[in-house]
Amino acid sequence: MSKTFINDNFLLENKYAEELYHNYAKHQPIIDYHNHLPPQEILDDKRYGNLTKVWINGDHYKWRAMRTLGINEKYITGDASDKDKFMQWAKTVPYTMRNPLYHWTHLELTRYFGVTDLLNEKSAEKIYEATSEKLSRSNYSCRNLLRKVNAEVVCTTEDPIDTLEHHQKLAKSDFEVKVSTAFRPDKAILIANETYNDYINSLGKAANINIETYQNLKDALKSRIDYFHQNGCRLCDHGLNQISFVAFTESEVDKIFEKKIKGDQLTKEDVLKFETAILLFLAEKYHELGWVQQFHLGALRNNNHRMHSILGPDTGWDSIGDYQQAEKLSAFLNALDSKDKLTKTIIYNLNPSDNEVMATMIGNFNDGSVKGKVQFGSGWWFLDQKDGMTKQLNALSNMGLISCFIGMLTDSRSFLSFPRHEYFRRLLCNLLGDEIKRGELPKEEIEWIGKMVSDISYFNAKEYFNF
Repeated sequence: MSKTFINDNFLLENKYAEELYHNYAKHQPIIDYHNHLPPQEILDDKRYGNLTKVWINGDHYKWRAMRTLGINEKYITGDASDKDKFMQWAKTVPYTMRNPLYHWTHLELTRYFGVTDLLNEKSAEKIYEATSEKLSRSNYSCRNLLRKVNAEVVCTTEDPIDTLEHHQKLAKSDFEVKVSTAFRPDKAILIANETYNDYINSLGKAANINIETYQNLKDALKSRIDYFHQNGCRLCDHGLNQISFVAFTESEVDKIFEKKIKGDQLTKEDVLKFETAILLFLAEKYHELGWVQQFHLGALRNNNHRMHSILGPDTGWDSIGDYQQAEKLSAFLNALDSKDKLTKTIIYNLNPSDNEVMATMIGNFNDGSVKGKVQFGSGWWFLDQKDGMTKQLNALSNMGLISCFIGMLTDSRSFLSFPRHEYFRRLLCNLLGDEIKRGELPKEEIEWIGKMVSDISYFNAKEYFNF
């Protein structure tokens, strides 16, 4: 059994990288400004009882790996026992070498549970029993898992129809970690969806508005944005294939919405005009309230129709899309900027071939009004790994100012995912430490480089979001 794999200098290849990490990054608090964690579990201070419940259930990264190895769905999303599911995951882990899951798995076992053995079929029983015993204790409850990683802010993601009741109660509690939310109105934007009209009915009930016209829809969304704002929300998030931008008139959009409500067929042009109009409307409202807007672009979702029909969305059937991004994104941002209504903006891409596109796009709209106003977001989803994060850092460094970067987030549904911040910080420090060693950065400026590391790890996000 290895007890040295996840050691103090994991991923740090020289003394400069070690100094940067241990002196400037390691002890910074975590601001996790985008994730999909369930706020009720934080409110209830849930205890999980075993690793399957907190670590495997809901984690489609692990599920994809298990399916690739030929493990039956019974042990993934099926009715097998928690222990049997864990044993099958343990069987999978040695086969994940060179996939980020191998690093994340052992980093998380070490940081949360002090487990330094490598996870495999032989060690699985011992690790399952030891971690289950710990997870049954009060000091391994949901809130204590956040305390263990020095979390300062956790920002979940909610639909406009959400009551935010859990956030309201958390705001009144004595829990020292700030739990905020991000407004995610995509279901109101994606008018081509078959369930769109059902969703509009739900939105109308939440806003107490009978939505029969496009103006009614805008009024309902405005009402919900105001409600979220009153409850401390200062961010939105959009998960879109690409930004739509075509010319439209308000009367055209009125008629398009009317057609949809009546159940008439929409043309592709109708859909694009509607999506353009509603997204611009929302973005102007975000600017009015001083929110940060986030755009996650480029996923090709629900590719396996057979399995999607059985298991539903977010179960591991998505991939990278190859959409054209630059022209429409530029036009969208420019339309807002031309009216001085472009708020702070973070753009994440899922296709690595778009890295340089995004790194240069943000420079078009950083107008000197705010430090790092428009951000190229960290490596996301399939790019949330060593190679993907390093390429994002290099593209941003080469074409922008890495010193203004707001750093990492988990985008996760698991309360054991927060060591990804440590993973990112180690990669950042190793990248800079290697350049110091090679003479590409001055070693006599290591304190300044260290300050940059601290800023990227924590202080830039703290200033940017002003939580």
